Amino acid sequence: MADLITIDPNICYGKPCIRGLRYPVENVLEWLASGMTIEDILTDYEELTREDILAALAFAVRLMAVKRVDSLAA
Repeated sequence: MADLITIDPNICYGKPCIRGLRYPVENVLEWLASGMTIEDILTDYEELTREDILAALAFAVRLMAVKRVDSLAA
């Protein structure tokens, strides 16, 4: 799944994206956090696949694998 997430400075300012498309991982996570289901996303964004969505989640998990998290200022 790692090959589904690409980082290209010429696409979305270098944000991690799905397969080089202009769908940043950040957007996919926001859609899921807002309550959209995977099926909702696939219906609205036909270029994406279930594997793309799962790859975005796996990418987020890897980013959270840190030793310490300080509280964020509001």
